[in-house]
Amino acid sequence: MQRWRGYEAVPGGFGRSVVTIGVFDGVHRGHQAIIGHTVKRARELGLQSVVVTFDPHPAEVVRPGSHPAVLTEPVRHAELIEQLGVDALCVVPFTPEFSRLSPEEFVHDVLVEALHASVVVEGDNFRFGHRAAGDLAMLAKLGNTFGYTVEEAPLVTADGLVFSSTYIRSCIAAGDVAAAAAALGRPHNLAGVVVRGDQRGRELGFPTANLMCHRYAAIPADGVYAAWMRRGSESHRASVSIGTNPTFSGTERRVEAYVLDFDGDLYGERVELDFVAHLREQRTYTAIEPLITQINEDVQQTRELLP
Repeated sequence: MQRWRGYEAVPGGFGRSVVTIGVFDGVHRGHQAIIGHTVKRARELGLQSVVVTFDPHPAEVVRPGSHPAVLTEPVRHAELIEQLGVDALCVVPFTPEFSRLSPEEFVHDVLVEALHASVVVEGDNFRFGHRAAGDLAMLAKLGNTFGYTVEEAPLVTADGLVFSSTYIRSCIAAGDVAAAAAALGRPHNLAGVVVRGDQRGRELGFPTANLMCHRYAAIPADGVYAAWMRRGSESHRASVSIGTNPTFSGTERRVEAYVLDFDGDLYGERVELDFVAHLREQRTYTAIEPLITQINEDVQQTRELLP
């Protein structure tokens, strides 16, 4: 997959293409349908398939301080898009200047001049241009002027629910990682670098990997979870505690993973957690013994859920 930073970086000789545009955070089942439609049409027409996305999230530029929780970090985001068979990924820096492009300027500069779009694939909730003034109808009308057609990809639903990044973020914020996985089409993934913590887990007999995550990472609600810890090509079962360690009067929210049947040094390594199930809420214990008993139960439940 070719990758470009900014539409100005598209090679001058790049031919006609089939394009889809969006943030696509999470590359969830709805996004997969739109991108899959784009790839399929491009192959049918013998053209290049292109995904256009943005960095940073447009919300942070339009409404500073409103950056939503990020479902996929940039590197993983690109990997997931590539796995769908896309020929090229164009990441447009979303600057205040870019946000002020009118719908007509957006279409002319990005779709026509840079990408030579022949077909544009979008969902019916697509908005573009300054103050999101452009919609699917305007996109199609401009296509009549600039020589491209618009195809609508149907939204993906289940039991009347439309899969969206907003819905998935709400599931994760509530700790419902199973519902999030159903909408994503895979477990919610959280990556981080292992840093030193308070060493309390080691003192209790359960040494944990303390993850320092991306600033805007979508971290599940406080509680204990069963997850797969991925380290390169390795996968290990893990019981993951998220919260402030209320038993020890902690104040800093942390993500700590006890990796089952693992005896190694992870400090400084980048690892990933694939969340499978919510085990329980965070609790405060008045003594160490009942806490250790509960952790043993968490570990046993993790073994049963992740055979």
